[in-house]
Amino acid sequence: MAPEVPPRSSGVPGGPPVESARTDPNRQVRGDERRELTEYVSVEYEKGQSIRDIASTIGRSYGFVHRLLAEADVDFRTRGGARKSPRK
Repeated sequence: MAPEVPPRSSGVPGGPPVESARTDPNRQVRGDERRELTEYVSVEYEKGQSIRDIASTIGRSYGFVHRLLAEADVDFRTRGGARKSPRK
Protein backbone atom coordinates (compact mmCIF):
# COMPACT_ATOMS: atom_id res chain seq x y z
CA MET A 1 0.00 0.00 0.00
CA ALA A 2 1.53 3.33 -1.07
CA PRO A 3 1.67 6.18 1.43
CA GLU A 4 -0.82 8.95 0.93
CA VAL A 5 0.51 12.21 -0.48
CA PRO A 6 -0.48 15.15 1.71
CA PRO A 7 -2.89 17.63 0.11
CA ARG A 8 -1.40 20.98 -0.81
CA SER A 9 -3.21 24.22 -0.26
CA SER A 10 -4.07 26.50 -3.15
CA GLY A 11 -2.70 29.55 -1.35
CA VAL A 12 -6.21 31.01 -1.17
CA PRO A 13 -7.77 30.81 2.30
CA GLY A 14 -10.68 28.39 2.13
CA GLY A 15 -9.75 27.45 -1.43
CA PRO A 16 -9.59 23.88 -2.70
CA PRO A 17 -6.31 21.97 -2.42
CA VAL A 18 -4.09 22.05 -5.48
CA GLU A 19 -3.95 18.86 -7.52
CA SER A 20 -0.97 16.72 -6.59
CA ALA A 21 2.38 17.20 -8.31
CA ARG A 22 1.59 13.95 -10.15
CA THR A 23 -0.58 15.84 -12.66
CA ASP A 24 2.33 17.81 -14.15
CA PRO A 25 5.82 16.62 -13.26
CA ASN A 26 7.38 19.57 -15.10
CA ARG A 27 5.58 22.19 -13.02
CA GLN A 28 7.83 24.11 -10.64
CA VAL A 29 7.05 23.71 -6.95
CA ARG A 30 7.66 26.86 -4.91
CA GLY A 31 6.89 28.50 -1.59
CA ASP A 32 4.64 26.82 0.93
CA GLU A 33 3.90 23.95 -1.42
CA ARG A 34 7.63 23.16 -1.70
CA ARG A 35 8.06 23.35 2.09
CA GLU A 36 5.12 20.97 2.60
CA LEU A 37 6.45 18.57 -0.02
CA THR A 38 9.96 18.72 1.49
CA GLU A 39 8.55 17.91 4.92
CA TYR A 40 6.53 14.99 3.54
CA VAL A 41 9.52 13.59 1.63
CA SER A 42 11.80 13.96 4.67
CA VAL A 43 9.37 12.16 6.97
CA GLU A 44 8.89 9.29 4.52
CA TYR A 45 12.65 8.93 4.00
CA GLU A 46 13.26 8.88 7.75
CA LYS A 47 10.58 6.15 8.06
CA GLY A 48 12.69 3.99 5.74
CA GLN A 49 11.17 4.60 2.31
CA SER A 50 13.66 4.69 -0.54
CA ILE A 51 14.13 7.79 -2.66
CA ARG A 52 12.86 5.87 -5.69
CA ASP A 53 9.70 4.79 -3.87
CA ILE A 54 9.00 8.33 -2.72
CA ALA A 55 9.62 9.67 -6.24
CA SER A 56 7.17 7.23 -7.79
CA THR A 57 4.58 7.99 -5.09
CA ILE A 58 4.58 11.73 -5.75
CA GLY A 59 5.16 11.44 -9.50
CA ARG A 60 8.51 13.21 -9.54
CA SER A 61 12.04 12.21 -10.48
CA TYR A 62 14.67 10.65 -8.25
CA GLY A 63 16.80 13.78 -8.66
CA PHE A 64 13.99 16.09 -7.54
CA VAL A 65 13.37 14.06 -4.38
CA HIS A 66 17.11 13.84 -3.67
CA ARG A 67 17.37 17.63 -4.06
CA LEU A 68 14.49 18.17 -1.61
CA LEU A 69 16.15 15.86 0.91
CA ALA A 70 19.48 17.68 0.52
CA GLU A 71 17.72 21.03 1.06
CA ALA A 72 16.23 19.60 4.27
CA ASP A 73 19.72 18.54 5.47
CA VAL A 74 18.69 14.91 5.76
CA ASP A 75 21.45 12.40 6.55
CA PHE A 76 21.45 10.04 3.59
CA ARG A 77 21.69 6.30 4.12
CA THR A 78 24.51 4.40 2.49
CA ARG A 79 23.87 2.61 -0.78
CA GLY A 80 22.91 -1.04 -0.89
CA GLY A 81 21.55 -3.39 1.72
CA ALA A 82 23.04 -4.85 4.84
CA ARG A 83 25.98 -7.19 4.41
CA LYS A 84 25.50 -10.81 5.34
CA SER A 85 29.09 -11.28 6.47
CA PRO A 86 31.90 -8.98 7.52
CA ARG A 87 34.05 -7.53 4.77
CA LYS A 88 37.32 -9.33 4.08
